[in-house]
Amino acid sequence: MKARIHVTLKHGVLDPQGKAIAGALASLGFAGIEDVRQGKFLELNLAETDRAKAEAAVRAMCEKLLANTVIENYTIELG
Repeated sequence: MKARIHVTLKHGVLDPQGKAIAGALASLGFAGIEDVRQGKFLELNLAETDRAKAEAAVRAMCEKLLANTVIENYTIELG
């Protein structure tokens, strides 16, 4: 089973990398960008075939390692 995880900063958390990206885009002539928030995308191939067990395992991975839940949110897609 494949798991796709999107990790993003929570609203209100400063995003200096997003600001740098926004500045770089503006310097390249891309106008109209008001804000950029960056994050990370992870894709895992799991041997687990039970959807509930796979989701529980991926959620535990996010809580323990893949996301800093103090400042980041995450979403999981299984397929």
